[in-house]
Amino acid sequence: MATVALLRRIGLDMLAPQETKYKMLAVVGPTACGKTSLAVDLALALDGEVISADSRQVYRGMDIGTGKDIAEYERGGVKVPVHLVDIVDAGEKYNVFEFQRDFLLAYNGIKSRGRMPVLCGGSGMYVESVLREYKLLPVPENPALRASLEGKSLEELTAVLSSYKSLHNTTDVDTAKRAIRAIEIEEYYASCPLEERAFPHIESLVVGVDVEREVRRARITRRLHDRLAQGLVPEVESLLASGITAEQLIYYGLEYKYVTLYVTGAMTYDDMVRGLEIAIHQFAKRQMTWFRGMERRGVKINWIDASLPAEQQVRRIKEWLYDEGEE
Repeated sequence: MATVALLRRIGLDMLAPQETKYKMLAVVGPTACGKTSLAVDLALALDGEVISADSRQVYRGMDIGTGKDIAEYERGGVKVPVHLVDIVDAGEKYNVFEFQRDFLLAYNGIKSRGRMPVLCGGSGMYVESVLREYKLLPVPENPALRASLEGKSLEELTAVLSSYKSLHNTTDVDTAKRAIRAIEIEEYYASCPLEERAFPHIESLVVGVDVEREVRRARITRRLHDRLAQGLVPEVESLLASGITAEQLIYYGLEYKYVTLYVTGAMTYDDMVRGLEIAIHQFAKRQMTWFRGMERRGVKINWIDASLPAEQQVRRIKEWLYDEGEE
């Protein structure tokens, strides 16, 4: 447990314990906005633990490309527990149904220890599945549907996907294979009565990290080159050498898609870097579109300026937490 002395040393001294109606904090925002660092600061200041809501950080061995940044979870020798990282073998598939199950196990464990859960992530569907209490069922494969979609382009598949009214699975759809799976899920829910699956209401204070577009773009570019320098290409080569197929890695999109194409000779290094940088910028834009959509769907997001010093961000969020989230 973090001590008051440590917190004061890093500028995050704790307030005296107070009552709050909120059972959980959720920190959301696009890639490279600084949400992980903020979530850790909040967990330290509020005696909490972090629950990751990242659709790719669940995979073991996919470290650099997913930006796990495990060192972020330690301040002055104090480690903040983080859940739902490294829980699935690379090469497997993980979905929002499984995330809800694993989230509840982590959440209930944290609450049983008398601590504050801090949900942190940029995978909008995962976050929203908790905040809006999605009632989901595991979706089986549909061979006939898959056969009918085979050969369609990503643009054609995206158009098919957009024809469904109740979209549950549209984030990270940047390959035809992922789009087909998303359509499969939507078709299942459209054709089958949705049985009630209890998911608890968790009163949550949702904080969005607001970063200027140009600042975000500069961070994305810098971070991409940092990850390449840290060994992103050897990481992908190691995953391929372990028996994971190129197709499996491409399924995960972004870094793993583009670097795999480079490693397998389908793309030059320079084209890989340029294409990946563009893809990450587009992904960040889609993330923000999702979070704005969450607001339209009734989720109140308290946006905080990412340029503020960390201690000011934490103090402001404490004010929201104890004053029922009012501006």
